Amino acid sequence: MASVASTSSLAVPFLDLAPVNSAVKDEVLAAASALIDRNEFGSGAAVQAFEDEFAAYCESAHAVGLASGLDALRLALLALGIGRGDEVIVPANTFVATFEAVSQTAARPVVVDVSEDDDNIDVAAAEAAVTRRTRAILPVHLYGQMADVVALEALASARGLTLVEDACQAHGARRDGIRAGSAGRAAAFSFYPAKNLGAMGDAGALVTDDLELAERVRALREHGQRAKYRHDFEGFTSRLDALQAAVLSAKLPHLDRWNANRQEAASTYLAELDGLGDLRMPPVARGSTPVWHLFVVRTESRAQLQEFLSRRGIQTGRHYPEPPHLSPAYRWLGHGVGAFPVAEAVSREGLSLPLFPGMTEEHLVTVIQAIKEFFARG
Repeated sequence: MASVASTSSLAVPFLDLAPVNSAVKDEVLAAASALIDRNEFGSGAAVQAFEDEFAAYCESAHAVGLASGLDALRLALLALGIGRGDEVIVPANTFVATFEAVSQTAARPVVVDVSEDDDNIDVAAAEAAVTRRTRAILPVHLYGQMADVVALEALASARGLTLVEDACQAHGARRDGIRAGSAGRAAAFSFYPAKNLGAMGDAGALVTDDLELAERVRALREHGQRAKYRHDFEGFTSRLDALQAAVLSAKLPHLDRWNANRQEAASTYLAELDGLGDLRMPPVARGSTPVWHLFVVRTESRAQLQEFLSRRGIQTGRHYPEPPHLSPAYRWLGHGVGAFPVAEAVSREGLSLPLFPGMTEEHLVTVIQAIKEFFARG
């Protein structure tokens, strides 16, 4: 990359979706026109085509298109029979949807801390949290890096538990040769527009090798129907619509290239920013190939650095400023400040730097130069 000694007044967005959406604009418009001509708006050929494509991409047998990543998580747990009186182990460092998926089945989220090795669920802490009520472990592949699924699968097998992946931020990631979405019983993906594979609205999917589980989720997404007007159990309206399926089919062939763009930008950050002041780089576990949905650095001067960058036109993010266990929504779990120190430190100190496909060298130079200037000033 160019020397970071150069100066720049370039404004740097935290996320710019224009490069990925413009790449498929003509294809999406043509697909939308065809869907209008066919009056195909709900389930149909477009949804089935994307489900087949995404299952193959995830190296899994089945994909079920859904309305959101939360729906994919919640319906996976419901289809597994998890409900009142059950416990599901979740990491403290995550978006609140992970907790919601559990509590909305009437089960209890059992929170454990995360590991400094990858910012993901601490396997030893998860093992210590298992009780006679535990039914499942729900690891989150946070920021685009997979949790230690090899160790988690071993733990689940040894204790008779089900492993369900929250892969909502990890489209295309690998760890120890395993693709996100192909470990455990099932996995949930979000296609929120800002995700590595994003729709142009809300969308999600469940992937699994278990045909029976896939069929039950297909029924749950449509009022519990296995056949029209035959409601075998209470269900939901959680369908993936045809237009979003068409958008995702148009984008999927580009995903590996877009992930490579993210990886190149992350490599530049890692090389140029390491060793500055107390700035801590995102940890990358051995055998892990992250897809860098987010690039989260840590510093005790997080607020000052964020303000410094903002004054220079550089947008940053916070993921996530309030851990779910400390939110008013989950006060009923009974956890106070200090319960999960690693996750709380990440929440307090974490700052997400700009990173997106199509990010230019000048963008990177501008961000890196500004961060170096901040720490040089002390």
